[in-house]
Amino acid sequence: MRISARADYAVRAALLLAAAPDGALVSSESIATAEAIPASFLEGILTSLRRAGIAESRRGANGGFRLARDAASVSIADVVRAVDGPLVFVRDSRPSDLQYTGASTGLLDVWVALRASVRTVLEETSLAAVVAGRLPDHVRRLADDPSAWQSPDARG
Repeated sequence: MRISARADYAVRAALLLAAAPDGALVSSESIATAEAIPASFLEGILTSLRRAGIAESRRGANGGFRLARDAASVSIADVVRAVDGPLVFVRDSRPSDLQYTGASTGLLDVWVALRASVRTVLEETSLAAVVAGRLPDHVRRLADDPSAWQSPDARG
């Protein structure tokens, strides 16, 4: 699975909004600078987050962006879906829309399990949890496993 630059930037921007004091507006320039996100790329991301109901904006000299909902109610999955669509695609299809035959029949179960695993991590981790450093227990256990930090070829 690959997380796109767009999704990574979107999550980082949403986390910055989640970390802002209640109701504080944050300019796109501040987000771009703080997170080293190209400004032109960020504008499209913020538009997608606004359309998805995750962020809201106010124009003007004192304008900017803020979360449209409480950070505890916005999951990482919500943000990724807002900018990239479904979490797991196989050849541009949802796993549940695929069919395999012969020796590959069991592969469909692997793709569906992958999607379920990704959902378990991303849907159950809110922006507030990340900002507060309080990941869900099952996510913390996965991240605390030393083998999770190694590439398969580095394990030997």
